Parts: sequence; structure tokens; C-alpha cells
Amino acid sequence: MNRDFIVTKEHRRFIEFAGAIRKDVTIGICHGEAGVGKTQSARRYAHWDTLEPFIQAWGPRSEADLKHYAAAHRSRTVFYTPEVLAKHRDLMRDIEFYRGKVGVLIYEHLCAIGKITTTDVPRTIDFTELIIIDEAERLTPTSLELLRDLHDRHHVALMFIGMPGIDQRFRHYPQLYSRLGFSHRYRSLAREELLFVLTRHWKRLGRTLDPEDFTDAQAIASIERVLKINQLDTITDDVIEAAASTLITN
Repeated sequence: MNRDFIVTKEHRRFIEFAGAIRKDVTIGICHGEAGVGKTQSARRYAHWDTLEPFIQAWGPRSEADLKHYAAAHRSRTVFYTPEVLAKHRDLMRDIEFYRGKVGVLIYEHLCAIGKITTTDVPRTIDFTELIIIDEAERLTPTSLELLRDLHDRHHVALMFIGMPGIDQRFRHYPQLYSRLGFSHRYRSLAREELLFVLTRHWKRLGRTLDPEDFTDAQAIASIERVLKINQLDTITDDVIEAAASTLITN
């Protein structure tokens, strides 16, 4: 899990959005400009920075794995980014692979806490309640229809993440569009949250941010400019360095 991740108002709204989709077992769309934090929020919700490497390096069980089982149980979510021009059969195979693996982790957690016994043989793949598809613009009509069918047959919630306008694109697929329960716009940081995030970064660098200080005010303005020009919302070390270089050369 990314320790530098800062929980913003938009991230909290995303958590509520994802929870509503799971609860209602429906289909939702999350849309927003590039770089506003959609992917980071989705990966954090699914604990995917932790679970994906664990799933890929599948091996013998140990006591240290209990934290992975618990994380999978909390989210009951698969996060997936299709390749450009991905074949629909490969897409569905990959999603079923991750659904199955996450389901097994949930099963292991339920066994560990005594909710079920190892003699129970449930359909573990159905333990996964939400599938998040990032870069949803890459999906073909056939892929969308297969995912819609998966939602209908197995009662699993779906979230599509994409750029502004993706909700309008889905209007061309009536069967899918008729099942949409929620649409969420992921907005960029407000200025007060930008100051909060920068204060955290400044503290990590051993400094105190003062918006009234001329130099700090220039730094804030420079970072805002870098974010706007590059259509970014995530303040990384690269953003700070780019802003710093601007201050040095101006």
C-alpha cells in the first residue's frame, strides 16, 4: 500500500460510490480528467497494490498471508486494466482468473476466523462482489456485452473508470446503459486540499509551508500551474521538482 497516499474529499466520495455499487449489485461509471486520482483511489479501495503482487506470486501458504486474506475480504474487489486492443476472450479469462484468486483469499480468511470450515466447498469465485475496469474506453462492444452478461448471470457489481464522456458513449449500448445505477464524477483538488497536501509534502522535506510567505506562495502557484498544464491532480516528487525548476529559472 502506498504510504504517501493522502485521503482527500474526492477519495472519500469514491469510497462511498464504490460501496453503493457493491451494496446494490449494480453497474457504475466513474469519470474524470486524466490524473485526477481515479486509478489511485480504485487501487487503494481494492487493496490492489498489495493483492496483485501476492496473486501473481501465488505459492505455499504461511501465517504471514493472513493480512492478504483479510485485505481481500474487506474489499471483495478485483481491479483490472485491459490492454489496448485487448481480445475479449483474453479480457474475460483474466477477469475470471482474478475473481477466482480473490475468492480463494476470501475463503481462506473466512476459514481463519471460523466463519466456515475447510470441509465446506463454496463457489469461491462468487465471493468477489465488485469488478473495477480502468481505462474502460479500451473495451470493445463485444467485451462490454460479455461484462454485462457476467453482471446479469453472476450478480456481481461492475465499475467502469474512464475519461469524461464515457457515460455518453455507453448510451449506444442500451442493454448495458439500462443497468447503470450510479455515475460519479471524480473532481480535481480544491485549493484548500491542495494546501493540505503540500503541507504534508513540505513536512516530509523538513520544512513548514506558509502561504503568506512570498517564496512558498510562488511555490504553490508554480505547482498549481504544473498540475493544470499537465492535467494532473496527484502531487508527486516529479511535480514538485518541475515546479522547483520553474522557480529557479524564473
